[in-house]
Amino acid sequence: MELLAKEFQDKTAPRLQKYLVLKSWWASNYVSDWWEEYIYLRGRSPLMVNSNYYVMDLVLIKNTDVQAARLGNIIHAMIMYRRKLDREEIKPCMGSGPFPGCSWGPRLSLPVACITDVLQHLSDSRHVAVYHKGRFFKLWLYEGARLLKPQDLEMQFQRILDDPSPPQPGEEKLAALTAGGRVEWAQARQAFFSSGKNKAALEAIERAAFFVALDEESYCYDPEDEASLSLYGKALLHGNCYNRWFDKSFTLISFKNGQLGLNAEHAWADAPIIGHLWEFVLGTDSFHLGYTETGHCLGKPNPALAPPTRLQWDIPKQAVIESSYQVAKALADDVELYCFQFLPFGKGLIKKCRTSPDAFVQIALQLAHFQDRGKFCLTYEASMTRMFREGRTETVRSCTSESTAFVQAMMEGSHTKADLRDLFQKAAKKHQNMYRLAMTGAGIDRHLFCLYLVSKYLGVSSPFLAEVLSEPWRLSTSQIPQSQIHMFDPEQHPNHLGAGGGFGPVADDGYGVSYMIAGENTIFFHISSKFSSSETNAQRFGNHIRKALLDIADLFQVPKAYS
Repeated sequence: MELLAKEFQDKTAPRLQKYLVLKSWWASNYVSDWWEEYIYLRGRSPLMVNSNYYVMDLVLIKNTDVQAARLGNIIHAMIMYRRKLDREEIKPCMGSGPFPGCSWGPRLSLPVACITDVLQHLSDSRHVAVYHKGRFFKLWLYEGARLLKPQDLEMQFQRILDDPSPPQPGEEKLAALTAGGRVEWAQARQAFFSSGKNKAALEAIERAAFFVALDEESYCYDPEDEASLSLYGKALLHGNCYNRWFDKSFTLISFKNGQLGLNAEHAWADAPIIGHLWEFVLGTDSFHLGYTETGHCLGKPNPALAPPTRLQWDIPKQAVIESSYQVAKALADDVELYCFQFLPFGKGLIKKCRTSPDAFVQIALQLAHFQDRGKFCLTYEASMTRMFREGRTETVRSCTSESTAFVQAMMEGSHTKADLRDLFQKAAKKHQNMYRLAMTGAGIDRHLFCLYLVSKYLGVSSPFLAEVLSEPWRLSTSQIPQSQIHMFDPEQHPNHLGAGGGFGPVADDGYGVSYMIAGENTIFFHISSKFSSSETNAQRFGNHIRKALLDIADLFQVPKAYS
């Protein structure tokens, strides 16, 4: 690899770099448009599991058990957020430093749809598309120029829940087309949904502000039942494969017990963007809108409002809905998801170890992976680059020589705690520096990606680029941000916590790991793998993560309140 890199640096790279410099002179961001097109939109595999990710609700408190009421407050808050965006009243996210993040991403929040391989951005949308018991509805958010109040929205959703009409032929599993292969969906769209009532109904969904799924099942996190969090995550990640519209910017998922969640399409925005929206919405629901003693929205609804309308379809049997469903079901059934709350400690104790919480967790993941697989692997951690206009992400390659030296020393069992602490601090310092470089535009992976695209355009063969970009990410990780907008004091409301969210494994024989350092005393983990791989097991890996975190904390001889 060193010889290939040297040859690339001396011979091929200078020519390719000139084209990137030229692009940087006219493009607002020399990476983001290519990243969106070639990483997300050109893919032909299903969006479900492979690309879309999920976000959980608050898990330690519950504002209401009334499904329609919760939707009334939440959707009203979402449209309030969009209004604030349009009026430029949302403050830029400051991250952990003094520099504001680019606000280009949040402005894409509503409404967007992925039309086979193109993102359709709409300047405005005044309705949502709703799915319930195999039927699709169109629900207006406005009466004239007035945004419907929460109590009006509750009434409208209750009307849908009470509607006894059956699905039309082919309607129940229609959304499976968005869960299966992209080529099959594009062909079916052209053949069966490009004219008549099918075209009108499809446009009603794709031009909606977002998609709402009213589920008949109930999911939530019960701390006494660890499996409940994993079941909740699975329901959000893929549902039953036909009750989510995976092409929309996001599907707002409502369970029968009032619990919510999101399934988000990745091309339009990364997790911190939707996290910003979600924090605002959950905070507004809890601290500004409120509920009656019986769990309903405050105020009296307007009964004169026209009810939501059913979308009308004429779906032929040749529309490949069933085959798309079978593809999606096989993919969903293969996903093993293990979610858990790590209770022994959070960022409070980690800071006493004089290291960043993210570095601590990432090094623990390296130790856990070696304990799980007996080897190291190429590791991906997403870092935000919103310091730059239209910036999205950069890769932090967390498996470093320093982290592997620490892991090997831990596994040998013959080193003193002082030596292990020293090795850990070196690994943590290296990780923090790499993360800082990635955030400030000095990462390498997006640059290599763009050089590769230029080489393909020019027809230039590069063994180095082909080799370095073909290596699989068998451990793909992401930290989920929290408290981006500071709507409440976490010390006064310690249980006002979401559990973060997760995504499917990137490699067939690898793990996907997301984590939220949710407070001073807890961390949530979401681990995915595939049942079809004999080398991985999400729950086994989760147990190794628990042990690795405790083993590292023990090196610093902190008070053992967690033992």
